[in-house]
Amino acid sequence: MFGDLRVRPKLIVLHNLFFLVLTCAAYFSLIPLFDQQVRDARQREERILRGVESEEARQEISKQVRIAQLSEYDAAQKARWTLFIVLAIIYLLAVLVLELAIMPLYVYRPLQRMLEADAATREGDRKHELIDAGDIMGDEIGQIMRSRNSTVEELRRHEDDLAAALRKLEEQDRLVSLGLLSASVAHEMNTPLAVLHGSIEKLEETLADPAAARTSQTLERLQRMKRVTERLRLISASLLDFARPRKDNLEPVNLRPILDEAWSLVAIDEKAAVIHFSNEIADGVQVIGNTPRLIQVFVNLLRNSLIAIECETNTEAAASRQGLIEVRSRSQTRNRQVFECIRVEDNGRGIPPGVLPDIFDAFVTTRLDAKGTGLGLTVAEGIITQHGGTISAANRPEGGACLEVCLPAAVNS
Repeated sequence: MFGDLRVRPKLIVLHNLFFLVLTCAAYFSLIPLFDQQVRDARQREERILRGVESEEARQEISKQVRIAQLSEYDAAQKARWTLFIVLAIIYLLAVLVLELAIMPLYVYRPLQRMLEADAATREGDRKHELIDAGDIMGDEIGQIMRSRNSTVEELRRHEDDLAAALRKLEEQDRLVSLGLLSASVAHEMNTPLAVLHGSIEKLEETLADPAAARTSQTLERLQRMKRVTERLRLISASLLDFARPRKDNLEPVNLRPILDEAWSLVAIDEKAAVIHFSNEIADGVQVIGNTPRLIQVFVNLLRNSLIAIECETNTEAAASRQGLIEVRSRSQTRNRQVFECIRVEDNGRGIPPGVLPDIFDAFVTTRLDAKGTGLGLTVAEGIITQHGGTISAANRPEGGACLEVCLPAAVNS
């Protein structure tokens, strides 16, 4: 039963019992000494009486002895009570000091602090689950506190690592599922695309005959349709990249025509008519890459800029403001290798700060409609990485977004 008591009542019983035993030991050790002194005094008085021969002197001395004995008895009783009171006061003071000052400061409060920290740990309150270093002393209780803090910190690190691993695994599972779905969709798209592409080529051959040609505008539309089908075939091929790896032939390519071609595909959208596109990349700037894959990258970037400006210019406050997309490049040397860095800038709404750090992660999108799947920039980053380059995103100080693609420059650029 004593072992089942809480610490505070257990210590109260122990130190009360200790002081009680100590007080009784002191009391019953001193009282016999007083009694012995009284007995020794009586024996001396009796010897004195036996040595007196005169009866009158003996009676007088006997009377004085009785008075002295009464006085000694009173002194002994007074000494007993004084000793009892002094020891009781000492006992009470010791208990009060121990219980009200020493034990709360050095035992009860540290134990209560550990109990509160454990309760916070069970409730998931990370703010209060660690014991402050200022509350930890150098005794055994302090050692237990430090050990507990280290254990909790290590546990939280493992929990955070596990949560991050689970999030990564969940994203990988989604990408695997998407890869399987993409392969199936690409397989279904390839056959009708091939038929459509072949039909357009036949129509081009027919219009090439002067007798059958109607207008150059019809031929131009057919060529545009052909480019669109090529674009769809590239999209179909990119869907397969989620299911299996793909190797591209990399060679020196001119940047300016790639950006022009990418914009021509994006400009099919009628909203592009109100956007001013400026391609400021100089002629002859070359990078090492694959033209169709780079067109795919810049189509994604330009389309994101187009949609961002569309959202901005649809507001009444910016109705009179013209949308602007500018593309420029600059050379940069990294580890003795020259890169061409292409900046795609717009004056749209910019990238939300909460999205910016994860902008290239899969399924991250600020557009909650059918226009955004959250995969465009993920695909673009994958293509640029395969080219040995980098891609980054930032917001412009004057407003709008800036995405920068750095690719290895061709030797003759």
